[in-house]
Order: sequence, then C-alpha cells, then structure tokens
Amino acid sequence: MRNPKIEPWGQAGVAGGKAASARDQATSAVQSRFGLACLLVALAVLSGCTALLPRGSSSTGAAFRSFDEARVAAERIVALKTQTSELGPLGFDIRDGLNVTLVSYPEIVVRLTPHPGVPISKLDAGIRQCIDIQMACRGYVFRFDREDRRREGNFWLDFFNVSRTTHLTGWRFEALIVVSDDTVLFRNYSGQARTEKMETQTNPLGPFQPAGEGAGASLLK
Repeated sequence: MRNPKIEPWGQAGVAGGKAASARDQATSAVQSRFGLACLLVALAVLSGCTALLPRGSSSTGAAFRSFDEARVAAERIVALKTQTSELGPLGFDIRDGLNVTLVSYPEIVVRLTPHPGVPISKLDAGIRQCIDIQMACRGYVFRFDREDRRREGNFWLDFFNVSRTTHLTGWRFEALIVVSDDTVLFRNYSGQARTEKMETQTNPLGPFQPAGEGAGASLLK
C-alpha cells in the first residue's frame, strides 16, 4: 500500500505568497487609477476656479447704459430749439437729475469762449445770446460713467493674497447744457467711449503681508 504524497509546507507558503502579491498588485493598480481620476477631476475643477474670483461694478448716474447711448441722447438736443421740458425724457433732467452740477455764468464764459482774441461774432449763436443776457444764462454739467472690475489670474494666488490682478473696463461721458428761460442755447459733450486698465498687486508674504507691514512700521517708529 502506497503512502499518499504529502506536499511540503514551504511550497504551500510560496503559492500563498504569490496569490497575496497578485492581490496587492491589483489593489495598487486600482488605487493608482483612482488617484489619477481624482487628480484629473481636481485639475478640471481648479481650471474653472477663476469664475470664483470677485467681480463688481460702479456707476455714476443710471440714465444710460453705454457711452453711445448717452451720445445719441445728447445729439437729440438742438440749440435754440429744444425746450427744457424735453431734457428730462432724454436723460438730462436739470431739476431732479442725478449727478448734475449747476454752472455759474463766469464759468460758462470760461468754458465757451476759447480765447479772448476770438471775436464774439465767430461764436455760436447760442453762446452769443448767453453772453448778452449774462446772469440770466445758466449751465448744467451732467456726468455719467460706469466701471466694471473683474479679478483675473491664478485662483489660489489670489485667494491667499499672494498676487492679485484686476481688470477694469468702462466708459465716461460729460455733457454741458446751457439754457435761458425754457430754451436750450447750447449743448456740447465729451468723454471716453471705452476705458481699460490693469491693476496688479504682489504680496510676497501672502496672507501675512499686512502683519509684516505693520511690524515694519512699528520698527520704524
């Protein structure tokens, strides 16, 4: 009668070790793929973090949404024809309008007469009439503007106050309207149809910059 073949314990241990190693490799591969997926998701999220940066706007007067809109309205004002009652609907309310400044007669003369040597006869009819009636002539300056602020650049550098870049865009419009009684004698306008500038601030100490500046100021005292 033959004795059954008995496998040595060493060989069984080697087989078990190989199986465990295979399981570890499979687990490691899964973890690597999961880590890579998380990294790709994080990069995708961070690439859109600029949308989280602050933005804002400020405006002076709410009559117009753009420079061109204000310009078109101003050009509808006709000297020696348009009545003061028509100015309000056009966006230039001389009584209850926002950001309107009453201009005195001496200042009107300074604004409307380019040089003392220019003959009065060469000036516009409305300006000549204003000079003739003097104190009965009144001027109004309207100022409208808008500025939009948008932070750009790396989200984390901005978040930790290391580097901040602000993009500012907007427009400015100013109109001078000279009236007497109920009639417009003269109108003129100026401004910038588009303004744009970049502001960059770098803080090497990041969020600790204010504390460092405060400590430096204390040492200098």
